[in-house]
Formats: sequence, structure tokens, C-alpha cells
Amino acid sequence: MVGVKSADLAPTVAVKVFSAGAAGCVADLVTFPLDTAKVRLQIQGESKPPSGGQRAKYRGVFGTISTMVKTEGPRSLYSGLVAGLQRQMCFASVRVGLYDTMKQFYTGGSDNAGIGARLLAGSTTGGMAVAFAQPTDVVKVRFQAQIRLPESGSVKRYNSTIDAYKIIARDEGFKGLWKGCLPNITRNAIVNCSELVTYDIIKEQILKSNLMTDNMPCHFMAAFAAGFCTTIVASPVDVVKTRFMNSRPGQYSGALNCAFTMLINEGPTAFYKGFIPSFLRLGSWNIVMFVSFEQIKRAVMRCQQSWDSPL
Repeated sequence: MVGVKSADLAPTVAVKVFSAGAAGCVADLVTFPLDTAKVRLQIQGESKPPSGGQRAKYRGVFGTISTMVKTEGPRSLYSGLVAGLQRQMCFASVRVGLYDTMKQFYTGGSDNAGIGARLLAGSTTGGMAVAFAQPTDVVKVRFQAQIRLPESGSVKRYNSTIDAYKIIARDEGFKGLWKGCLPNITRNAIVNCSELVTYDIIKEQILKSNLMTDNMPCHFMAAFAAGFCTTIVASPVDVVKTRFMNSRPGQYSGALNCAFTMLINEGPTAFYKGFIPSFLRLGSWNIVMFVSFEQIKRAVMRCQQSWDSPL
């Protein structure tokens, strides 16, 4: 990212990758209930009873969280957290940690990257990250969508994260763990371009205009703007990805069929189901992640400088 002081050593690729993965985990720990509420709102309505007229179980992000706590207990808000943390260590470390490297690759090593090079770098690292993290994303979504009703005696779909990997691989084959890979690649190429490029450009302009120094307030403003832009652009693909990854075998023939079924049965507004929790989650996630990323990266560099300096 832009804004490294000349007096500082440039962080290595390894430092960026580690810092991004750690920052992604911190952001998930803080915002996971919002992400779970978003998933519940996105899948709501995909299984309508024949008679119709069923009232929506979840209404709004805080209403969804409240309903889940009352009916399933507070732990339900963090269902799938283990897979979520696994995902961030695989996912954020690649898509965020390698962004600057890919940006330099597309500019031939130049630090003056245009919008085209930034977009290419964002879409490339977003697609690469899916290749590493897709199974963890599938398991995370399945757990978040799984309703926990202890008093009903219903059988849970999965008992643990490892159990979920095993059952999906056994019942749905290797393809099951990579279900929704294409819409997820599409989504994350869009998300990465919106998120990283917006953050990169806004941070750069703030620093060039001398409105703020390269510190936490600047990172906060750039991250908030990145979260808002990303939510608007990525919500439709995100809803389709969530529905398709959570679907039973044979429910949809593919991601496009899932999107078409949603359009026919629920109308175009279905593609923006869970928009408010998506924005609350992406906005807060971006703020926590980018602020943590910048601070962890600097802390690691300070430790490295202290370790390398003579006594």
C-alpha cells in the first residue's frame, strides 16, 4: 500500500502476507456476528412453502442477531468461526498481502501504478486467494446457515469443522468442497478491486493533499470508503455465492441457475438481501482489517529492525 515513510524499511512480502492474514483474523473475530446475520438474511426465502405467506423469520441485522440469540443461543453468532479464521489465514494473506507485489508486477517494478494496474492486481490476488481458501469458505457458510435448536432435538448438519470437511468430501465429492468456486472467484475479483483499489487510491489522495498523516485516522477514512463501495458492487454476487454454496446437491444446476431462480421466485431485490448487514460487516471489517494490517505490519517491521540492530 502507499504511504511507507522513507525512513522506514520497506516491508517484505513475507511481512505483508503474515500481517494481512493476522489482520483478517482480528477483523473476523470482531465482525463475525454481522457476517452470520448477513448469511441468514441472504438465504431467507430460498425454501418457500407451497402455501406461501410465511412471515420472514429474520428482520434486519439487529433483529436477526436478537432472534438467533433468543432461539439458538449466543454461540450461534459465532458458528463457523474456526473455518472463518482458517479462511482468513489462507485468504486475506494472499489477496491483501500480495496486492503490492502484483501491482509492481503489472507496472514492471514502477511505484507509479495507474488504475488499470491496480485493478489487474486486485482481481488477480482475489482470484488466487479463492484457489487457496474455497473449502474453508464453503464450510464457514454451511455452519453460519445451520440453525441450532437444542430443544427441538433436530440433527445438526455438521458437528465440527473437521466433520464438515469430511462429510462434504464424502457425500458431495471433491467438487463439493469447491462448490461455488466460479461465483466466488467473480465475487472476490470484484471485491478485491473495489476494496483494495478504493483504499489504495483514497489513502494516496489523502496523503498527497496533506489532509492527514499516514496514521490511524487516515486508514480509518480510507477503509470506511472502501467498505461502502465494495458493498454496493459486490452484494449481488455475494448473495448468489452464499445461496449456491449452502444449497443441497442438485438444488441448483449452477451459479447462473441459482441467480435465475432467485430472480424468478423473489425478484431483483433478492440480490440485495442482507445489504445493511453486508455494509455494516464490510465497513467495520475493512476498518478493523486495514487499521490492524497497517499497525501489525509496522510492529513486525519495528521488531525486525530491533532484532537486526547491533546491541
